[in-house]
Amino acid sequence: MPWKTMDVQEQRVKFVLAAARQEKPFGGLCQQFGISRPTGYRWRERYQRGGLAAIAELSRRPHHSPQRTATELEQRVVEIRRRYPDWGARKLQVLLAREGKDLRRSTIHRILLRHDLVRDTDRHQLAMQRFERGAPNELWQMDFKSPKGWNAPIGPLSVLDDHSRYLLVLQAIWSTRAELVREQLESAFMSCGVPSAMLMDHGIPWWSTLAPSGATELTIWLMKQGIELHWSGRRHPQTQGKVERFHGELERALQLRGAPRKEPQSWLDAFRWEHNHVRPHEALGMQTPASRWQQSPRRYDPRPPAWEYPAGTKVRKVDSWGKLHAWGTTWNISKGLCGERVQLERIGDRVLVFYCRTLVRELDLTTHRSTAVERWVVEPGYE
Repeated sequence: MPWKTMDVQEQRVKFVLAAARQEKPFGGLCQQFGISRPTGYRWRERYQRGGLAAIAELSRRPHHSPQRTATELEQRVVEIRRRYPDWGARKLQVLLAREGKDLRRSTIHRILLRHDLVRDTDRHQLAMQRFERGAPNELWQMDFKSPKGWNAPIGPLSVLDDHSRYLLVLQAIWSTRAELVREQLESAFMSCGVPSAMLMDHGIPWWSTLAPSGATELTIWLMKQGIELHWSGRRHPQTQGKVERFHGELERALQLRGAPRKEPQSWLDAFRWEHNHVRPHEALGMQTPASRWQQSPRRYDPRPPAWEYPAGTKVRKVDSWGKLHAWGTTWNISKGLCGERVQLERIGDRVLVFYCRTLVRELDLTTHRSTAVERWVVEPGYE
């Protein structure tokens, strides 16, 4: 058995035995056991003086600890941890600093250990490198939380800014009905402005498996606002990593703080405020989302004018059956786009069909096939 796999006492016993037997010159023996000559002499002398008990590992704990954290300060760490049981030492350190209390993260962690406030599940590996948009409102991520813990068919609706992690919507509508989602988005647009783009999964109500283009009334309404829409890859939730991570944060808080039995929206409103204005985020250099976010300069128009495509581009109107007539062929586009104008951009034997800023269809002039474009944003590093 190599000595490095032994416990400390076994290692010392073997060393003392080998030294007593003079199996090797003393210097070579110390080198074999990976210790210095003074340490080897000390072990031998301890054994000669007190036997096996004398060469056992001695506690390095000091008899007294003059630098141990003051009782009041330690109690404050415990109070904050119990207020935010899902927060780790790094985040608690930021909150304490805001109060003028300067503690090392390792000190906070030791306090939590002393008070049995660290669970095995709190010890997780660092996340992979993350990527984000360069400015607020370039991309909003939208998704429903799972119903776990909510006693409802669907969890809260979440809308998160990709750059700042600012939470724009956290609403318990308990339904995927498009009109309810639109109501929440309208409220967000009026108070926060309109984003350049939005990212969603292939779920109701922003994607339809029955429509040729996947478009729904909700997505068409969003496109009319000039919002470029993206959909995450199927079975690829990492594309929506930020909103997924937020949902993990929400679920941990729900487990540790207890699910709200009454007025769940009040609980969600308080949690949203905490997420935006109180909770320091490691991905933001321990800043809060509110410190990184600002309103979008694009204002919401409930009755937007007809979309103006760039001058010189080929524009056609979708008929009342959701079809388009071009290049001697009738193409299926989408019934949701009946009467709407689309832009056609030809690249070789293929044509890209845009509605407002969003790519909705690809036409193959060779095979005469019209294919829905499930366009998504894949963050670097997730390929």
